[in-house]
Amino acid sequence: MGGEGITKKTMMKILVTGGGGFLGQALCAALKKRGYEVTSFQRTFYPALEDMGVRQILGDLADRQAVIEACKNQDAIFHNAAKAGAWGSYQSYYDANVTGTDNVLAACREHGIRKLVYTSTPSVTHAGRTPVEGGNEINTAYGENFKAPYPATKTIAEKNVIAANSLTLATVSLRPRLIWGPGDTQLLPRLVERAKAGRLKFIAGGVNKMDTTYIDNVVYAHLQAFDHLDIGSACAGKAYFISNGEPRPVHETVNALLKAADAPQVTGSIPYGVACAAGTILEAMWHVLPLKGEPPMTRFLAEQLSTPHWYDISAAKRDFDYVPQVTTEEGLKRLQKWWQSRGDKRE
Repeated sequence: MGGEGITKKTMMKILVTGGGGFLGQALCAALKKRGYEVTSFQRTFYPALEDMGVRQILGDLADRQAVIEACKNQDAIFHNAAKAGAWGSYQSYYDANVTGTDNVLAACREHGIRKLVYTSTPSVTHAGRTPVEGGNEINTAYGENFKAPYPATKTIAEKNVIAANSLTLATVSLRPRLIWGPGDTQLLPRLVERAKAGRLKFIAGGVNKMDTTYIDNVVYAHLQAFDHLDIGSACAGKAYFISNGEPRPVHETVNALLKAADAPQVTGSIPYGVACAAGTILEAMWHVLPLKGEPPMTRFLAEQLSTPHWYDISAAKRDFDYVPQVTTEEGLKRLQKWWQSRGDKRE
């Protein structure tokens, strides 16, 4: 009996969408460690995935036939790929986040895939300046009238994933809050760059509390949800908040991350009204002028960075035994060690 279980687990084939990203690579590594056959579907080839022994299929999520072909012969899907950020055309976000997710769901149905673990975001519940303090999945509703296409399209996608749960396909949606840790090539490098340039300030003092999630805890949550997910299981057809369960003021979190990277601490602050006005002006400039990249401030970011956002994760513990495995303090120590080990590669 035990031998049969090991063989089954070893032979299981898992597809991860967006396997080349920060969370994607961590998921692929964890799944490979379990002995699964792992395939990643993304637009660009990643040598790091090749080194792990992960099979790579290159393609666009918005291409339904490409997604259906990639999902062929797979036993389960971790749909992690998405277009994130605070800037860009609505259509580009819709193509990646809504059409892409619909294509993954269509592929699951066509190939009879039984399990889908979807990576969502707490931003689907963003409600402007309305604080969320200890909110849970029942009393925290979906947001409306979003000021950015990312939360708007992720909301549509999550609703579609939940609705797709059926007698033949079990789906679960996870909402990790602000992922950080070793391997991060986006959040921490940007914070460090802006802090060193003196261009980083808190909004309204950064005293509002916010959840974050260490990368290993996010991966653990995905694996726990996957292990407990099945047709008719407690977590099937539901969405869950995921975090370290240690909400802290924004200024404390940011400066702790900067300290781990041996970067200058931030002490300056601007009022919310100033940040929101700046976001309005910068958004207009980026719309009118051919400026590259994202505006340094948007109205959505101003709201996110100045409003309390922390969540109750007890539902995840109840339904699939999720308990954070790495504390924030331990995570910061690991982050510092990783950052120092990179040396010149940090640039």
